[in-house]
Amino acid sequence: MDAYGSDFITISDDDGKDYELEVLSTLEYNGETYLAVVPAEESQDELELEVSILKSVEEDGEPYLCAIEDEAELEAVYSLLMDSLYEEDAE
Repeated sequence: MDAYGSDFITISDDDGKDYELEVLSTLEYNGETYLAVVPAEESQDELELEVSILKSVEEDGEPYLCAIEDEAELEAVYSLLMDSLYEEDAE
């Protein structure tokens, strides 16, 4: 994961294809870090944003982002992130 600034990151998939994502929010929950992200190229049209929630983990000392497999964990994190995003919009 390479940071391009505070709001954008680039990730690579297993095939080496790069994706630029806009980070909407970051959340610390149960000692883990989670990110709400959208594809950077779609960030202009907020009506059709597909928000993904990824978990930041380390493997062999290298940080990477992965999907959340546990349904209960995903629901809890999703709820907290959405509450956080709506609070920011209200300000």
